[in-house]
Amino acid sequence: MNSITTKYVAEIIGTFILVFFGCGTAMLTGNVVATSLAFGISIIVVGYSIGKVSGTHLNPAVSFAMFVDGKMKANQFIGYVVSQVIGAFLASGVLALLVKCGALGAKLDDLKDTNFGANSFRDMNFFGALLVEIILTFVFVLVIIAVTESKDEGTQKHAPIFIGIALTFVHLLGIPLTGTSVNPARSLAPAFFAIPNTDGSSIAQVWVFIVAPLIGAFLACLVNSIFIRKK
Repeated sequence: MNSITTKYVAEIIGTFILVFFGCGTAMLTGNVVATSLAFGISIIVVGYSIGKVSGTHLNPAVSFAMFVDGKMKANQFIGYVVSQVIGAFLASGVLALLVKCGALGAKLDDLKDTNFGANSFRDMNFFGALLVEIILTFVFVLVIIAVTESKDEGTQKHAPIFIGIALTFVHLLGIPLTGTSVNPARSLAPAFFAIPNTDGSSIAQVWVFIVAPLIGAFLACLVNSIFIRKK
């Protein structure tokens, strides 16, 4: 298996772990803190296990930031995104299977009984959800760029911890507002599987959770380039 294929496989596995444990915890507990920690710790676990293979993007917004920053070529960026989406769909598919098996609660014997951790506007309009997701992604990606570009050996060595904490941090505020996406792949797969339970609103709203993280990632690159990198 050549190096680029290995990277794609690592992104599939890593994104699977992120969505499976993050969305699975959300489905099982509905607890903000538990879900936030599940997403954050997933990043740490993947980062210290297979992170060196692909860089632990697990997120099209992160890959987009690397592409905008000139650290990835277009074909590699596309390959990463496809891999991440595959990993997310595999995770949601397994969660759907567990729902049918009754593993996520006795009442969850039908796919219509859960939203699979899909994001939504909640009580906001699309602009409010868009703004929230842009800000959350901006903060998250800015931390990733700062940590990965740091020349401090200790910071680089413990990058997964810092990034995991940042993801936990944005989830704590974001979950009550939109469920927290900051990751188009993480949003797309649950939205697809949640269609029966949401009368299609999950898939109708998912565009915000694709566009907003990309905007947030771009702004993070811009701010880093203008204000941080030279220092």
